[in-house]
Amino acid sequence: MTMTSPLTTVPYRMTRVGVVMTPTPGDPQEAEGVLNPASGRSPDGTLYLLPRLVAEGNVSRVGLARVVLDDGVPAGVEREGVVLEPDRGWERGADNAGVEDPRVTWIETLGLHVMTYVAYGPLGPRTALAVSPDLRQWRRLGPALFRYDDALDMDLNLFHNKDTVFFPEPVSAPDGTLSLAVLHRPMWDLGETRPGQGVRVPAGVTDERQSIWISYVPLDAVREDIANLVLWEQHRFVAGPEFPFEEVKIGGGPPPLRVPEGWLVLHHGVTGVIDNAFSQQQKVNYAAGALLLDADDPSRVIARTPEPLLRPETDDERSGIVPNVVFPTAIEEIDGRHFVFYGMADSKIGVALLERTDAPIEGA
Repeated sequence: MTMTSPLTTVPYRMTRVGVVMTPTPGDPQEAEGVLNPASGRSPDGTLYLLPRLVAEGNVSRVGLARVVLDDGVPAGVEREGVVLEPDRGWERGADNAGVEDPRVTWIETLGLHVMTYVAYGPLGPRTALAVSPDLRQWRRLGPALFRYDDALDMDLNLFHNKDTVFFPEPVSAPDGTLSLAVLHRPMWDLGETRPGQGVRVPAGVTDERQSIWISYVPLDAVREDIANLVLWEQHRFVAGPEFPFEEVKIGGGPPPLRVPEGWLVLHHGVTGVIDNAFSQQQKVNYAAGALLLDADDPSRVIARTPEPLLRPETDDERSGIVPNVVFPTAIEEIDGRHFVFYGMADSKIGVALLERTDAPIEGA
């Protein structure tokens, strides 16, 4: 299940714009950073970020912050409170708690914002879902559940999972069923949950490094009962580490963006040394790359970037709670241009302009 994708050019670039959110001095809920935001628009069209707010002790909440624009460019935020806290028993452990790294996709066919987030509970990080019509009131649907597939010879529910995000439009699943698709990133080291178990992978997987997978949810089942959104099936490998900037692992970023070539997926590639899956890393480097997925079969990679579109180079990206991190998590269109919001060193939130490479560079 390791495959080499075509090295076709991905015709997009990212250009830094600036910093849009930094921790409020003296606010205990932001003592360890604001980072990795989701995004969305309220029913009246107002653009919001849903940042991860980290309190002392690495306890995360999801906030709501209106994006302030300066001549059509994100320049700052106005905070409007907290919309999700780790207040359910399965989002808290004896010495840890958190609702982390939200991704939000507006799914028009459902008329809902769908949030995937990481519940940092008793057994470690687990993907969970919530839905909202307005970005303010969120209904938890619970943890994601992976339907068993005997061909994989493995129960995907055994593994920690992060970096999950839904596609905005229905697609055809491998069996032809009209479905909602979701990218996710299983973490194969069962030793992180039960020491001594080591790394276990599904049948056919020859590369044990963490990679991007895709699963599907039949649309009719979700229309019948929104609670079925947590039941994922038809799991497929999409992409694993292939280039030097992805040497340790890769993971998905913002909701996939429909472009003329197919689906544009910004992702992060990691180099360095991972100390422990649950610690705030100090010896890693996160850079942003891109995949192009086939429009009709998003499990198929048609192109990817051999070099990062954005790597940690500024002081804000190189120094923070977790140094040397560029971590894209949201894309929004503003006045016909696309902007990417990303975590900076697990401490602040930056924004970059996403453009086609055949577009002129602003200010040039």
